[in-house]
Amino acid sequence: MTHARMLVILSLIAAVLSTAMAVIYVKYLTRIHFVRLQELRAQRDAIDIEWNRLRLEEAALSTHVLVERKARRELGMFAPRAGDVLLIEGPGHDQP
Repeated sequence: MTHARMLVILSLIAAVLSTAMAVIYVKYLTRIHFVRLQELRAQRDAIDIEWNRLRLEEAALSTHVLVERKARRELGMFAPRAGDVLLIEGPGHDQP
């Protein structure tokens, strides 16, 4: 074998080995990123569940009955009696 042939063979072996190492490294990075992706998906699902729970809680707490009850208890508010209501009409609202 000539010296040039030996150099070509060694170069090809080095290229194959470096390519194999690159494939192994990329596969390793792929696994790391896939695990991270799974963690982020699980976190997203947990946040979605919490968001839906909070929306349901908000809907339950904002019903008219609860708002009225809270206004009466905490603010001392009440619905006006019919005699306490005064209707004022502006100009242009003439009655026939």
